[in-house]
Amino acid sequence: MDRQALREAEGRQAFVQRAAHHSPAGKLIFHRKDPALLSTLKLLSLAFPLIVLAATPVKADVNITFKSAPQSSSYHEIGAELSKALQDGSGGTITIVDEPSTGSSQNVLDVEMAKDDYMFMSQPVLVDLAQQGKAMFANKQSKAFDNIRALFPAPSLTMHFVMAREEAVLSFPELSGKSLQTENGTFAAREAAKYIKLFGLEGSVSIVDGNPKDALANMKDDKVAGFVVAGFWPMPMVEKIANEYSVNLLNMDAGELTKTRRTRMVIPAGTYAGQLDDVIAASVPMVVYTTAAMDTETAYLLTKAFWKVRPGLIKQSAWWNGVDDELLVNITHQLHPGAIKFYKEMGLPIAEDQK
Repeated sequence: MDRQALREAEGRQAFVQRAAHHSPAGKLIFHRKDPALLSTLKLLSLAFPLIVLAATPVKADVNITFKSAPQSSSYHEIGAELSKALQDGSGGTITIVDEPSTGSSQNVLDVEMAKDDYMFMSQPVLVDLAQQGKAMFANKQSKAFDNIRALFPAPSLTMHFVMAREEAVLSFPELSGKSLQTENGTFAAREAAKYIKLFGLEGSVSIVDGNPKDALANMKDDKVAGFVVAGFWPMPMVEKIANEYSVNLLNMDAGELTKTRRTRMVIPAGTYAGQLDDVIAASVPMVVYTTAAMDTETAYLLTKAFWKVRPGLIKQSAWWNGVDDELLVNITHQLHPGAIKFYKEMGLPIAEDQK
């Protein structure tokens, strides 16, 4: 970076510092609604890490074990992309080993045997269950789960109810009398069944088991009115179908979303061909975690590296478009001190009790 760019970046950092004040408790508070500040923060999140990343102290030869999901899943593809990007973004000071995983639950369980530099991807709800000793963790209670610390968000698993447009179905009540294709045993199938029951549609909506690859043909042959899948938007298969066939995505209202007890996700207008408006969908957040055993400098560098490489990840795979600082609200567990340090430096939104 040339001297002029350096001075400009330093000036933006100074602006953020001036825009902040200390609460009586000594906590930094940022006025996020200030348009000028918001603009500056966006620039800082891209420009400033380039200045300070190389100067960040970190212990030499850090080797991190990272676990995401089974190799056959899209989660693993996300994990592989992330591992490489973080390693490159660290300037070569960190080596990340992307190890096979049987899934998010096992990733959490592995915290018990984890070394200092263990990083994993999981849904926050599974961390909750582990810390509370409930469900699949009922007989596996461990104090190690209390040491789980969050770093940054990952793409959220988002529900897609894709309907043939000729069916003129835009909302869940309009599903009455229609048929939906799901794939038995999948998360999407379980969620679809749950929503149909919650919204009083049992007995009026027919569920057809089928491979997602057959969804388009089945809609064209009038075997089903639509299909249900879950994934990171934009989903390649939904993109492909929307480019070939006229479809709608079902939109959830606030009451329906509350009943699902899932997280609100906005699939922006234009994400899929023919999608003219934003669509509100239910989602399951995904977060990248580590443990309290990781040293502050390493956690700081990893968090900084993630936000630095995010633009490159978006160019590589569109599903990273769904990750921005607004997803920080989905991090309900304690952030690692190294992550807190970075978010405070950048003035990015984190809960007051995290600061």
